[in-house]
Amino acid sequence: MGTYAVNTRELILQILLMIDEEGEHSHIALGNVLSKYQFLPKQERAFITRVCEGTLEYRIRIDYILDYFSAVPVSRMKPVIREILRSAVYQLEYMDSVPDSAVCNEAVRLAQKKGFYNLKAFVNGVLRSVIRGRDQIEWPSGDDLPQSLSISYSMPRFLVDRWLRDYGEEKTRAILEDFLRPPCTTVRCRPGKDSVDDIAKSLRAQGVTVEPASYLPYALKISGYDHLYALDAFREGKIVVQDVSSMLVGEVAAPKKGDYIIDLCAAPGGKSLHLGDMMSGYGTVDARDVSEYKTGLIEENLSRTDIINVFPKVQDATVFDVESLLQADILLADLPCSGYGVIGRKPEIKYRASQAKELELVQLQRQILTCAADYVKPEGVLIYSTCTISRVENEENMLWFRNHFPFVLESLDPYLPPGLRTESTALGYLQLLPGVHGTDGFFMARFRRKLSVESS
Repeated sequence: MGTYAVNTRELILQILLMIDEEGEHSHIALGNVLSKYQFLPKQERAFITRVCEGTLEYRIRIDYILDYFSAVPVSRMKPVIREILRSAVYQLEYMDSVPDSAVCNEAVRLAQKKGFYNLKAFVNGVLRSVIRGRDQIEWPSGDDLPQSLSISYSMPRFLVDRWLRDYGEEKTRAILEDFLRPPCTTVRCRPGKDSVDDIAKSLRAQGVTVEPASYLPYALKISGYDHLYALDAFREGKIVVQDVSSMLVGEVAAPKKGDYIIDLCAAPGGKSLHLGDMMSGYGTVDARDVSEYKTGLIEENLSRTDIINVFPKVQDATVFDVESLLQADILLADLPCSGYGVIGRKPEIKYRASQAKELELVQLQRQILTCAADYVKPEGVLIYSTCTISRVENEENMLWFRNHFPFVLESLDPYLPPGLRTESTALGYLQLLPGVHGTDGFFMARFRRKLSVESS
């Protein structure tokens, strides 16, 4: 067990460095290491996952604690020491199952093993100070609400400021709390393959916890499973992993049998597959993305689901495709974005966020929309969507598109469940918020191309 404990913490350090220093996505870094060390006991794998995800989720709060007790600020620590201390503080603060002395000793041992013998005393001293003094920490007061929420919920201050301004304190707290809850897996049942009831029975027979998801009768929340590929319903293509927010895009697109649909940024293919299913195998979904790797992800999903009317294609959405001119009955522009709506699944997003990056993304979105506008037939439909909570990328880009191209916004109400209909959906757009709507953060707007372009 002792050997595992040392190795386990070394693997945690390796994963955190891959994310923080090399810019790897958390789910990829964690997945790669866990697949390489499949022989580890389930308990050890669960420990690695929890410490890595928790250290990432609570990093701002953890750094506040470290800066409170350390003479050297976190920003000036060596990366290896910084990640050893961060993961140790996470265990001290959030994992009662690990004795404080063991956390401290393992951190010191790991620092030495990584060649930082001269910093053993520093690591030991900081962690002992945290253990002794954590009840006396002076946290930001409620007088500075944005700072208090930023530290409490480990969210960059500029995002807290903005959400307080846009949504108020109650909704902002709900968003922040939701991001720190363990993410669940939502799946779309494919009724053409089997009934929702029979799919749920099959999952429960394999020990999976199953409950209905919000809004859509064919959506289920599942938990308590080890691997998706061990589930018969998944292997047999009866379910597709997809958040309800993403399924609602298909509902709002409302394809008819025989439609020609272009999905511009389709990988990994959830929306393309949904649209293909909604047309019962008729029509065509042209599922495009920028690289072989990305279209490969779509192919992978297609091979499992046997959907016959979705066709992956490598195509850069920023480059105009003359062959697509006025061809699409429906164009899905689910575009690259800041991703704030999925911070609960990918916590590293919040640490890489900046207003400068957002403005770059706004320009990229506009570049793609400028190409995409001309692919839509007269009276065809364009759906603009993102998985973010950012007015500059969402509502402002929606208005920019409406003002520059021959399209009008159309009410979403005919396509949405009653619980989601609001003033904004009547106007043609919907912003879903985590913790408020029970989904990922997501934005969608429905446009119809005018029959003829009016002279300006």
